[in-house]
Amino acid sequence: MAKCDVCGNDYDKAFQVTKAGRTMTFDSFECAIQAMAPTCAHCGCKIVGHGVEAGGKIFCCAHCAQHQGGLRDRAA
Repeated sequence: MAKCDVCGNDYDKAFQVTKAGRTMTFDSFECAIQAMAPTCAHCGCKIVGHGVEAGGKIFCCAHCAQHQGGLRDRAA
C-alpha cells in the first residue's frame, strides 16, 4: 500500500501525480487538489477547472480577474 502525502492514509488504491518534475502520492482527488491545484489570486479558492490567467496571475473565473483589473468579461 502507499501512503497519501497530504493526509497520511495508507491506501491500496493510492495514485501518483507528477507536476513540474515533482511526484506526489494521494489517496483521493480531494487530497491531490489540496496539494497541487493553483489558488485564485483574488478569492483564494482552489482552481479545479481551467481558470483564467491575467497579468501573470491565475484566477478561478473572469469575475475574480476583473476585481484585480486584469480581465474584462465580455459575456452578456
